[in-house]
Amino acid sequence: MTSNRIKRHVLNTLILFTLSITCTVAQTDTKLEQGQTITVTVTNVKNNTGQIGFALHTTETWMKGQGIQHKNISIKNNTATITFKNVKPGAYAIMVLHDENKNNRMDFENGMPLENYGMSNNPMSYGPPQFSEAKFNVTSETLDFKIRF
Repeated sequence: MTSNRIKRHVLNTLILFTLSITCTVAQTDTKLEQGQTITVTVTNVKNNTGQIGFALHTTETWMKGQGIQHKNISIKNNTATITFKNVKPGAYAIMVLHDENKNNRMDFENGMPLENYGMSNNPMSYGPPQFSEAKFNVTSETLDFKIRF
């Protein structure tokens, strides 16, 4: 009888161990399926007028619209922050626009931007923004960006 109890105890322990491993693997797979989180903050907004438009882009969407995720955020104390969620691994770039008149586009005069903008990696370039300058890779880590205008 003691031998049967030991066998049953060992069997129950193995079943519980197998279930715990299965649950752990399922949780890990779910996290990878959900993607990563990217937090973006702009702290040098010149005023609290209008809104800040944040856009997450791939090379296919760069300079062709609102990107794969986009949101307008109110400005408080010359700062705006957004969190992009469920971002799959890959190459991305972020573009940020201070849309002072809330017309959801960048305004120009004589071909020059009238509203401030910035990109991930904070490149200082002349001419149109390039994806290669703002590009970063999403892997298995949460990312945090500070973008300057």
